[in-house]
Amino acid sequence: MKEFINIIKEHMQYGQQILKLAKADLVKTYRGAALGWTWAIIKPAVTIFVYWFAFSIGLRMPSQVSGFPYFLWLIAGVIPWFYMSDMITAGTDTIRKYSYLVTKMKFPVATIPTFVNLSKFMVHLILVGVMIIIFIIMGYPPDVYILQLPFYMLLMFLFFNAWSLFASLLSTMSKDFGNLVKSMVTAVFWLSGILWNPASIQIEWLRKLLMINPVTYLTTGFRNCFIDKVWFWEQPQRLLYFGIITLVLIIAAIWTYRRLKKEIPDVLG
Repeated sequence: MKEFINIIKEHMQYGQQILKLAKADLVKTYRGAALGWTWAIIKPAVTIFVYWFAFSIGLRMPSQVSGFPYFLWLIAGVIPWFYMSDMITAGTDTIRKYSYLVTKMKFPVATIPTFVNLSKFMVHLILVGVMIIIFIIMGYPPDVYILQLPFYMLLMFLFFNAWSLFASLLSTMSKDFGNLVKSMVTAVFWLSGILWNPASIQIEWLRKLLMINPVTYLTTGFRNCFIDKVWFWEQPQRLLYFGIITLVLIIAAIWTYRRLKKEIPDVLG
């Protein structure tokens, strides 16, 4: 608990620097590209088109899911995945990427994943805005259920902030851990119901097991806002499972930080 309080104090003390570094990280991502910031939309758009073409045209998925066009059902799950996949991979490398902040400037290690997370989250907000516009253009304007969208986005931000701190610390000590995480991203993608509905699984124990997956919960949460029209309090068991996993991850991140924070500067140096 003492370490957790110290981390909170560091975030409050370096709040302005965190925001400035988040902005700098975002600018750095698209610096030098002729199209600049438009790549934040172009790249996801191309990926979504490929998924739509493969599943809707190639594999002939149903034209509608829960009364909505398959394309809308698809983007409601893929848009949050873009952010989550970035945080799974980029979040693992945050401390190594910004090692100079630790070795030369003595910047608090625990705050580094936060400004990288903020940077990715800004792009996510843009994509969510584009998604809402697409729903409106196609004749399916969001209704009152969209009011819970900030709740799911907050859960997503907190979960992957804890993940980024935990994973980046371990990745700093061992590159093998970072390589392992990157090799698992594809498996997480296909097992999390991004392109298919996990509720359609007939085997009950397997369906429940997959629903415990935090990525599945968050993806389903976004679809609850736009497609399925379900309030988060109507699925208390899933929320409880997600809360327990998040709490365990936070505890693991803090424990790892307490054990490794003195060694990190020497390893990076």
